[in-house]
Amino acid sequence: MYKMLVIGLSAGGMPLVKQVLAALPKDYSLAVAIVAHLPQGYESNLAQLLDAVTDLPVTTARDKQPIVAGHVYVAPPDYHLLVEKDSQFSFSLSEDEPVKSVRPSIDVLLKSAAEVFESGLIAVILSGANSDGADGMVAVKQLGGLCMVLNPLDAEFSTMPNAVIRQVDVDYIAGIEDIISLLVSVDEKL
Repeated sequence: MYKMLVIGLSAGGMPLVKQVLAALPKDYSLAVAIVAHLPQGYESNLAQLLDAVTDLPVTTARDKQPIVAGHVYVAPPDYHLLVEKDSQFSFSLSEDEPVKSVRPSIDVLLKSAAEVFESGLIAVILSGANSDGADGMVAVKQLGGLCMVLNPLDAEFSTMPNAVIRQVDVDYIAGIEDIISLLVSVDEKL
């Protein structure tokens, strides 16, 4: 049974993640975590921008914040976002060195979420101009999670989806409409 959806994006990914969130039903049962590489200043209001397009509550993730199903969490600017499991599932923030020149890193979130949720994780990589996310997707696949990537032909910047496809035998390479359909249908089966 799936518990969390992680979405990674960079250049060209904002319109796509907005489209995904707008399509998720207000009773969506998975927690959603988003890591976006965006220019300085854009990131600080990312939660507000995404909150405007979805019925799900959207917040910027905080250190030690409990993870609640049906909520959307955005990685804060200049921190890596990780998932922990103590008595409950929660986030932690890290100021460790950038990974692949970025902080927050999609790889860091995917690896930690895969270790905690294993087969209960769905990971989606959208458009982007670097290879962040590919190593994290390897961990998701190895630990039994569901791996989806935007078809590089549909991405404004195909470097990120192509990097994932080169490293991982992903479960789905699909256009944005098909990714949305899969995410909604997975939730309906729970």
